[in-house]
Order: sequence, then structure tokens, then C-alpha cells
Amino acid sequence: MSESKSVEEVFSVVKENIMGLLEDLSESDITLEKSLKELGANSLDRADIVTGSMEDLGLSFPMRELAGIGNVGDLVTLLHGKVTGA
Repeated sequence: MSESKSVEEVFSVVKENIMGLLEDLSESDITLEKSLKELGANSLDRADIVTGSMEDLGLSFPMRELAGIGNVGDLVTLLHGKVTGA
């Protein structure tokens, strides 16, 4: 784990991963309130977005910890907590 990142920086990493897979989206389409499914991500896309974001942030943890993630904001909150050790 490198330097601590802000919530905004974590959101930026997640957005980059979403836009890398879902090329029809613009950055403004991606909000904290939307689910990955609402953005058009199928189950494989969702797994790729999560694992890509984890890799970019230098994180490794069991995928079962992602159970209950409802939207992009929940994902960002979880990843930010892991980055900061909270």
C-alpha cells in the first residue's frame, strides 16, 4: 500500500476502470449513486472493474468482502477504507 488516497482519488481510479471497460460512457455518467449494473456492466465487467481498481490501488482482499455493495459510492467507500486502513 503506497501513500494514502483521498475519497476523490479512489473515485477517480474506479471511474477510470469503469470507462476502460464501458466505452460508451462519459465521465459525467458515472455517479456515486449509480450501480455498475445501471451503468451497463455485466457480471464479468463488474468483476473486472473491481479487480482492476483493487490492483491500481495496490489492494488485495477476499472478494466476499464486496457482498452488499449496492452502488459506485459503496465500492469507493469500501476501497477507500482499505487504502487508509480504516
